[in-house]
Amino acid sequence: MKVIDEIFVYCTDFIINLANLFEFSYYEVNTIIFCILFPLIIVILSLNYFRLRLILKKSN
Repeated sequence: MKVIDEIFVYCTDFIINLANLFEFSYYEVNTIIFCILFPLIIVILSLNYFRLRLILKKSN
């Protein structure tokens, strides 16, 4: 459990530093990362996966 605690503290510090750097609040940065960027990345990677799968099927 110590490793999990250290990872949590590191990630929290990272978000706090990022918030200070861009002059946002911790909650704003957290929302941007986990409600906007992360889902967007998941959608983009999923679409890319299906596109590459289609290309692979066509080539075989």
